[in-house]
Amino acid sequence: MAAALRRTAAPMAAAAVFRLSAPPRHAARLARFLGGASAASSDAAVASGEFVPWHNGGGVLHRAASVDPTAVVEAGAVVHSGAVLGKDVVVGSGAVVGPSVSIGQSTRIWYNVVLSNCSVGEFCTLHNGACIGQDGFGFFVGDDGQMLHVKIGNHVEIGANTCIDRGSWRDTVIGDETKIDNLVQIGHNVVIGKCCMICGQAGIAGSATLGDYVTLGGRVAIRDHVSIASKVRLAANSSVTKDIQKPGDYGGFPAVPINEWRRQTANLRIFSKKDGGRR
Repeated sequence: MAAALRRTAAPMAAAAVFRLSAPPRHAARLARFLGGASAASSDAAVASGEFVPWHNGGGVLHRAASVDPTAVVEAGAVVHSGAVLGKDVVVGSGAVVGPSVSIGQSTRIWYNVVLSNCSVGEFCTLHNGACIGQDGFGFFVGDDGQMLHVKIGNHVEIGANTCIDRGSWRDTVIGDETKIDNLVQIGHNVVIGKCCMICGQAGIAGSATLGDYVTLGGRVAIRDHVSIASKVRLAANSSVTKDIQKPGDYGGFPAVPINEWRRQTANLRIFSKKDGGRR
């Protein structure tokens, strides 16, 4: 009877070892969906064990990724080859950390964030659905064959569903301690200084440059290739069509100094009333 038990236990033990060492089914599906190349090569990668479960959180990472042991990769998240995750980083479920991505210490990546071709500094927060590092209009590969990146400083907060395009002729840069609200579009080659505040639905076209301590109200639009000096504040719904070289408050379309915009608004109201009285 003991011999029979040993014969029965042997295949069961082997099956248990296989289940622990083999990549789980959800890892195969995620790697197939996001894999570095085609679905066929993704299947091959999973079969060869290139993507493996991470012990801290249940996510999936590539064997060639560099991940600090304290980092958390939650179930459903994927970390690709060449990515670097620092100490105490948390990557939420559904997030994708692509190749050529580095994430600094204690940064929190929330659910369904997609990162590619970017570096994220320390103590940052990227909220749900943000997309960083995709190519924008005018994207090309430089003469040296290298794709440019998005560089995000330290203590930066990026709101939900905000998109930041990687550079074409220079890196896209977000300065330290800048706060970006939800649903903001930042084009390729944009450079934003430190301690800026950008409210929801603002749009910054490619190659614009913002200094330090700039504030953009909701739905502000900035055209391409303009420069905005440090300590400029733009009222909601303003549109910047040319360079702003002096600090101060601006508003209107096109944006002008705030007192001039108020006079324009008051005069327009007076003229409209007079015109209405004639009718």
